[in-house]
Amino acid sequence: MPKEDRKILFVVVATGISSVVTQLLLIREFLALFQGNEFVIALILFNWLLLGGTGTWLARQAGNRRLPGTRQLGRLTVALAGLTPLLFFSVRGLRDLFFIHGTSVGFYQTWAYTFCTMAPYCLLVGFLLPYSLFVLRAGHPGYSSTFVYMTDNLGDVLGGALFSFALVYLVTPLQAVLIANLPLLALGWYLFPRDSRCKPSTLLVIFAVFILLMSGVVLERQTLTSSEAELVHYQESRFGRITVFKNQGQYTLFSNGAPILSTQNQSIAEETIHFPLSQLQKAENILLISAVSGMLAEVDKYRPAQVDYLELDPAMSKVQFSFDLLQKIPHLTLINQDGRLWLSRTNRSYDAIIVNLSEPETFQTNRFFTDRFFALAKSRLTPDGILSFSMAGFDNYIAEPQLQKLSILYNTVSGHFKHILLLPGQNTVFLCSDQTLATDIPARLRKKGIKADYINGYYEGDITDERIKQLNNILIKAMPTNQDETPRLMRIMFAQWFAKFTTSPAWFVTLLSIAIALYLSRLRREEFLLFTSGAIIMGCEILVIFAFQIFFGYIYLEIGLIITVFLAGLLPGAWLGNRLHKHGRRVLPVTDLALILLLIVFILVLQQGGYRLPIIFYLAFGFTVSLVCGCQFPMALSLLGDDNQAAARAFSADLVGAACGTLVTSVVLIPYLGLYQASLCLIGLKSLSLLLVVTSHEP
Repeated sequence: MPKEDRKILFVVVATGISSVVTQLLLIREFLALFQGNEFVIALILFNWLLLGGTGTWLARQAGNRRLPGTRQLGRLTVALAGLTPLLFFSVRGLRDLFFIHGTSVGFYQTWAYTFCTMAPYCLLVGFLLPYSLFVLRAGHPGYSSTFVYMTDNLGDVLGGALFSFALVYLVTPLQAVLIANLPLLALGWYLFPRDSRCKPSTLLVIFAVFILLMSGVVLERQTLTSSEAELVHYQESRFGRITVFKNQGQYTLFSNGAPILSTQNQSIAEETIHFPLSQLQKAENILLISAVSGMLAEVDKYRPAQVDYLELDPAMSKVQFSFDLLQKIPHLTLINQDGRLWLSRTNRSYDAIIVNLSEPETFQTNRFFTDRFFALAKSRLTPDGILSFSMAGFDNYIAEPQLQKLSILYNTVSGHFKHILLLPGQNTVFLCSDQTLATDIPARLRKKGIKADYINGYYEGDITDERIKQLNNILIKAMPTNQDETPRLMRIMFAQWFAKFTTSPAWFVTLLSIAIALYLSRLRREEFLLFTSGAIIMGCEILVIFAFQIFFGYIYLEIGLIITVFLAGLLPGAWLGNRLHKHGRRVLPVTDLALILLLIVFILVLQQGGYRLPIIFYLAFGFTVSLVCGCQFPMALSLLGDDNQAAARAFSADLVGAACGTLVTSVVLIPYLGLYQASLCLIGLKSLSLLLVVTSHEP
């Protein structure tokens, strides 16, 4: 292989490494900035893929106008390395410029912000892959586009592995940006002609980009500071970003941008602890799933024999105790494990299980408000034990979406407990037990000799028998239950996101549907096949991400691994497809059928008990799906003609399909239909592709 070709292929690999590391870092970044959930992940991936597909289309236009060369490729590569730190500076710095600090942001604002900040980088990433192929073909007209595709996949896999197994554990985001982009910068410089590499102008540009990359490392902490509070602690754990801010002597702990603990939470601490524990004759063994400041001190007033405190992230629990946001008490056991996983494995029985989690705005949180969780919690309670959890409170009027959520939860938990009491305090607290529940909580506390300043002062004025009776009477008995695989609470939370900002997804869905229809009308059958394969692979990736979230709960740690596995299958798949490309007309229908069968198997296995399956099943499914999709690309490209135009159109169809599959699966199919029906819709899409390929009469 000529030396010049090797240099270009090394650039393709380095671009793949840099882009995947950047993508995974961006997901965590936007989750922290927008207190995000899976819908935000979907928007990021949608924008990334759509912009990448647009960049690929632009490369096709550029390739028609002038002969590509290594000098131009080198300049673009250096520009990409320089854009990466600028991308993160803009993402962090512009958020408070466009939106009020500390406020939540709506769907359209989130989409527009992520789209605009990511656009320069993603367009260039999408441009570089086909442009690299055009440069190679300028010297070797018959150069294999499949080989470039495989080389890019190799870089993607290496980038995913580097992030998942090293960077996420060892360095901060902007340190990771430096590590991932230094090779890209060096290789871009090496692409310059020998006589211009050491020119002052060239060295000045390279040095400027290097300074940009280094400045990210130096200014990392400053990019996270707030004008309203002092940043006293910053840490990137495996599970996300941990920050502690100090304002007027008060400490507030943030996890992925969301405030979760403050030194002034006394009222919430008293409600959360005393509402359930006052119902018990004796509170000896207590399980806390998450906590707020002051909660452990309130638990200690009952002199329990054992208190198990569950916190998934070890770094998070360490910070909680370091800043006295939580105080250690006698007989406390700190357990760094997922709450559902602990309950499924422990043999301990508890007098009280207190779930102190926010409303289910993510699938990870939703797992603690489903039928299966309530059954699991019931199995770990003593005969007279009590389960407690809460939702957002209300004043005198309860909005319809909130009433629907409370009704769904009531109907879900009522299948497992004989008595359920809703107390409308600062939060609406659910008390669930097989023993009779009482509302005279201040009297019970006085009888036990327990002092609770907030409850004794405000309970009888705020939580009257009339309010309790009214709330329990207006619940909608016909509402369905909340299931792991059919997260009905998530559907309402998504609708509330729009209602909060008086917007509707209708405009977005309508415009997107029109754009997709116009795009599809211009595709050949083989391009449509690649479009559907892109949609399938990303749809399946979203299915696996959401299934992980549902059954295991720690998606922020595993998302890099999942994405890496879905990328890893493309490389051997493309190699196999390249070997079979002469038989593409016969083999393509077989691969479409294989994807349909894989999805059918996925549905059947999940129905038999997805929560009992090992993690390796989901990873193997992802690898196999990507292998089959990777196999299709060379065969479809061969049928398209494999010239520069065909290669750019194929890359573009694959990326645009992936963008659509990401958004539709995560925002529409799973929240509104559930995992199984979402899988059936993907099967329907691939069946249409199979039908078109089978009925094709082109030679």
